[in-house]
Amino acid sequence: MKRRVIVFSRVPRSGEVKPRLAGALGDAVALAHYRTMLRDTLAVVREAQVQDPVIEAELCIAGDDADGECARLAAAHGFALAAQEGATLGERIGAALSRALREGRVPVAVGGDLVSLRARDVHEAFEALRERDVVLGPTEDGGYALVGLRRELARLFDDLPWGEPTLMAVTRRRLHEAGVPWAQLRTLWDVDEEPELRRWLAA
Repeated sequence: MKRRVIVFSRVPRSGEVKPRLAGALGDAVALAHYRTMLRDTLAVVREAQVQDPVIEAELCIAGDDADGECARLAAAHGFALAAQEGATLGERIGAALSRALREGRVPVAVGGDLVSLRARDVHEAFEALRERDVVLGPTEDGGYALVGLRRELARLFDDLPWGEPTLMAVTRRRLHEAGVPWAQLRTLWDVDEEPELRRWLAA
């Protein structure tokens, strides 16, 4: 079966991305770094595609791409472009994964600013989905920035504490209580604060 990586991103606009980073360094600096993070994430997914041609990729955006920046970025990497659907992050992730499943794809969604992502993480996620229904890539702050499904799971993403340090624990408990077989990958990290930015730039 075809595999699909869905990169979740906001349309890069000043004042609308990386608010905590912007609070410390200003909107222009935060926007410039966000654009670099997004390009780097797409490049990693593209590398995974080259290694496994069964993988297809999609850039799934929130916001109005009026000037075509995301369309050009997707085309340059050979990605499809789609719009996020839903009022909450959980609804948007669930909708994108469900759409892929209906189209006969096994989907894995990743954050567009996941600077620690490597091609091997993508491959390991799909390998885990051979035997498990869900795969999660936890982050150091208690959340997760990678999630994949092998089948539809109703209400999995409803009323979760998105952006909170309890997200991974609550999701894990929900999966356990529902008896859903799931797998966990290595712990990843993304950039929200200035110390994480310094860590990324040093790497």
